[in-house]
Amino acid sequence: MHVLIIGGGTGGMCLAHGLKKAGVSVAVYERYGSRRDGLYGYRVGIDPTGSRALHECLRPELFDTFVATAAREPRHFNVFTQSLRTTATFQLPPARDAVNSERSVSRATLRQVLFTGMDDVVHYGKEFTRYERHPDGTISAHFGDGTTATGDLLIAADGTRSAVRRQFLPHAEIKDAGVTAIATKTALTPETRALLPDEALNGLSLIFGTKGMIGMLHVMTFKRDAQGGSPGLEFDTDRDYINLSIWSSHAHFPEDTTRRRGRRLIATALEAAANWHPNLRRIFELSDPEAAFPLKIATSVPVDPWPTTNITLLGDAIHTMTPGQGVGANTALRDARLLCRELTAVAGGRKRLPAAIGDYEAEMIPYGFARVAESLTSNGTSGDDPLFRPVTGRLALFAARSYFAATSRVPVLRRKFLADLSTYRGEDLARS
Repeated sequence: MHVLIIGGGTGGMCLAHGLKKAGVSVAVYERYGSRRDGLYGYRVGIDPTGSRALHECLRPELFDTFVATAAREPRHFNVFTQSLRTTATFQLPPARDAVNSERSVSRATLRQVLFTGMDDVVHYGKEFTRYERHPDGTISAHFGDGTTATGDLLIAADGTRSAVRRQFLPHAEIKDAGVTAIATKTALTPETRALLPDEALNGLSLIFGTKGMIGMLHVMTFKRDAQGGSPGLEFDTDRDYINLSIWSSHAHFPEDTTRRRGRRLIATALEAAANWHPNLRRIFELSDPEAAFPLKIATSVPVDPWPTTNITLLGDAIHTMTPGQGVGANTALRDARLLCRELTAVAGGRKRLPAAIGDYEAEMIPYGFARVAESLTSNGTSGDDPLFRPVTGRLALFAARSYFAATSRVPVLRRKFLADLSTYRGEDLARS
């Protein structure tokens, strides 16, 4: 059995590592020209579900690098107003162990870890254009440079705009969630550190602002002393930084926001945050204009199960979700772990390929689209959210702030909130 994976994102590379470790022949086709390309994005939270997938699929030394390069764990989850007044703060439990814990990592660093030791597997500069089935049951992938690759199984791991999905499941829709976001990255220096209270410096913070604006703030500090000699880090350039993002419904931003870049995009964020605390605005002003990026939030429309073939999908290629629950990458990693187990059973002669793919899809489709639906229920992840409306927005904002204020102050509610959060993000080992 030879497996073709289209796309070298988090889920695709985790699967490739697992298959290679199990002795299964696998090749990854990555549209970027080298491992140095595609270093976009900032923080990604890897919850216990995602961490267990990485632990199972990666070689031990690479998993150790993943742990060593994670940011220091946040000690608080905070809710602030746009004036930096504290609505709520929750003390987060410490990491349980190296595997069953929540970690914040840099997307760029995680990418480097996942590409390490895979030079014999990854083919760069390969933009997938179409696939072709053959009478002998094999399948060929065609690429923009005129080359082809043939295997027994084709896996779409090529993200939200998956070209494989467009051909294989042309009825599967990706729809606009109605939300525009601007993400920024600011170096953590003595000046920027002084702009934030201790809870924000040591935590993950949600900002419920007026006028339909919501923000997320996270300070990423790394344990650089733990990284000496770790494999895969020669391409990593991340240093301590602040992520500050702002989002709202499309109507609250200029129509061309997603085409703006650099200083013009920073100016757009400052305009959106016109009534925010001067310290938050200063973080925007000091951010790296080349690192700022806009985003229109998208979400998948659930599809019914399809006939099992030697093509399947994982991650955003099939269940794109909003960032509301923070589980997109982790669901892709869950897919990778499950599919790796199924394909390893095929390679070991314990299953036939059609049965393995059928069993994978029978489990993945329900939990994947359940996560899609749950992500749309989070505050501010749909353009239809009452928070974004002129009249009902004030009532919705009052309700959101009141909920968090009461939850953080009443012990029984606080314990339930943290327990539910822990269970949902995979710390309940019974869900593994």
